[in-house]
Amino acid sequence: MIVYQETKKKFLNDVRLDLIEEKIERKVLERLHKKTAHNEFLSWMNSMQYMYKVLEVKSIPDDSVIAIEYRIPNSNKRVDFIISGEDELGRESAVIIELKQWQKLEKVDSKEAVVKTHLQGRMVETTHPSYQAWSYVSMIEDYNEDVRKYKINLQPCAYLHNYRLQEHDDLTDSCYEYYIDKAPVFTRGDTDKLAKFISKYVKKGNPDVLYHIEQGRIVPSKSLQDSLSSMLKGNREFTLIDEQKVVFERALEIVRNQNKKKVYIIHGGPGTGKTVLAINMLVAILNMNQNVMYVTKNSAPREVYRKKLTEGKYRKAYIDNLFKGSGAFTEAISDDFDCLIVDEAHRLNEKSGMFQNLGENQIKEIINAAKTSIFFVDDFQIVTTKDIGCTNEIKKWCRFFDAQVYEDTLISQFRCNGSDSYLSWIDNVLEINPEATDDFDCDYDIRICDTPDEVRQLILEKNIINNKSRMVAGYCWKWIKEGKNDSHVHDIQIGDFGMSWNLGSSSTWAIDPESVNEIGCIHTCQGLEFDYVGVIIGEDMRYDNGIITDFMKRASTDQSIKGLKGLYKKDKDKAKDIADKIIKNTYRTLLTRGQKGCYIYCVDENLKLYLKERLMK
Repeated sequence: MIVYQETKKKFLNDVRLDLIEEKIERKVLERLHKKTAHNEFLSWMNSMQYMYKVLEVKSIPDDSVIAIEYRIPNSNKRVDFIISGEDELGRESAVIIELKQWQKLEKVDSKEAVVKTHLQGRMVETTHPSYQAWSYVSMIEDYNEDVRKYKINLQPCAYLHNYRLQEHDDLTDSCYEYYIDKAPVFTRGDTDKLAKFISKYVKKGNPDVLYHIEQGRIVPSKSLQDSLSSMLKGNREFTLIDEQKVVFERALEIVRNQNKKKVYIIHGGPGTGKTVLAINMLVAILNMNQNVMYVTKNSAPREVYRKKLTEGKYRKAYIDNLFKGSGAFTEAISDDFDCLIVDEAHRLNEKSGMFQNLGENQIKEIINAAKTSIFFVDDFQIVTTKDIGCTNEIKKWCRFFDAQVYEDTLISQFRCNGSDSYLSWIDNVLEINPEATDDFDCDYDIRICDTPDEVRQLILEKNIINNKSRMVAGYCWKWIKEGKNDSHVHDIQIGDFGMSWNLGSSSTWAIDPESVNEIGCIHTCQGLEFDYVGVIIGEDMRYDNGIITDFMKRASTDQSIKGLKGLYKKDKDKAKDIADKIIKNTYRTLLTRGQKGCYIYCVDENLKLYLKERLMK
């Protein structure tokens, strides 16, 4: 999606008449449903004046087309400035410009492509401008089929128009040479140099270029499970963006300097790339010849990765030593591992083992076992009474071990078509976060269906494309033991509609070819993602002048609320409060599994009408 688009001639006129920033602001509200912060408005006022000076040269054609604030597909990242047309060979071409207001920075030569600069009132680590520009182009090329089809030549660069380059400046230090070669960096006084760079690639106007970039067919993003085998062979499969890259480099630095027990807590909501980052860390730390493992309580993602790696001809023993359950460290020796990477850390339990009778506390045991522990956590994805992996609990054991604590937050959005507004909408309508807004960006395909069969038909249609669409449901129907391996036994029955819970192959349900005919639950899909997800909201959530949750409507076979009925007899308010969080977090997790769309059926008619009404606002 492009916010502002005009020819170079019209852009220059808008800047000359001091109209440009108001036009951008108006388009951001209209197309992205976002209000513009004052600092961002001021940055447009400043930066567009400099781009005016760059583009007023005659060597850049008047009919070349400008785009400002282009949102990269499947993300919430926006490209600052694009100028497009044709090069001297008649090839479609575009220069991607990352604009910065920075005036100084410090190099961080211990981390690849990371610098330190003054942002939001303090010095912080962030990606080098050249890396940022290059990574954005990489994302566009990864996602946009038309960019590849028409062989559009995308040339990234960075323009720090307030930055006065000094001799031996950290900005252009040799440690950043690789990315500066890919995306040149221009600074204050480089107006003519940048104009010459642009005119090299844009010789003639062509409106089709931006049309292909904006309207190009978006193919499914790279699937982590499909790419894992290639990553372990040393191939770069995912380009880490902005704070992902900063967090990644910080993790490697922490692991390298193990002079004391360390714990790195990384926060991130659905779709912020926690698992992508965790697997990238696993591969990079393995390449450092460190003893490292990927740990999850939930077996589903581990089994999916194991299956993919087995298909990639890796030995079973090697695979088993990379992926472990969270209960594998009850008897581990202190500092036995260089690093343990714990994905979905919010799902950790106190006790381990099938009967919950082993060990003392999984968080304590993991921190004890590793020189460095990395926890990926989302406090809003705690979905059972046994889940203890909240931030406060992790910090409690950090204090126990006198471990050095590091903490960061992932905010970039790569699920739900990169729509922050959809995730915020979910938090608002489910009354999870009262500060969340309910403005909705309709780029994401969300539908409230009148029947469960309508959801099924939509998912079956989408699944034909690439076997990456699934149905899930709240745990309100008993899992019939006799039908565990028979899809004709329908655990879930709603009128004439009937389907089975995922069968005996629950651990690889997400990728099994026939499992589109089964319904998954929270335990088989948490930590995984699909292109499209169909969600059945059961009787445990309804609407009556507000969202009402009722754990008594959960199936008796549901172990996630074990102990709540007993607690309810002693302390009703506490039991209801715990159940409310679990049920809302469960549906929040289910409703955010889809990268491209979500189709919803509510058993409660009032909830269906409520969601439809909120969606229409």
